[in-house]
Amino acid sequence: MILIINGQKKTFVTPLDLRGCLEQEGYGDMLVAVARNGTFVAKNNYGATKLDDGDEIEIVAPMQGG
Repeated sequence: MILIINGQKKTFVTPLDLRGCLEQEGYGDMLVAVARNGTFVAKNNYGATKLDDGDEIEIVAPMQGG
């Protein structure tokens, strides 16, 4: 399965849900905001959000500083 993560094509083993994708990308327990194909996904839905080949995932982590 090929997903586009923050604009970069990446290959994953299927089947995959959003939680598994985030864990494989190193975002496991981090506080992030995620959109799948332009639609925000609530954190409590990550495990129930099945991913399809070609999905576009945007991951945004809060930044510190001023």
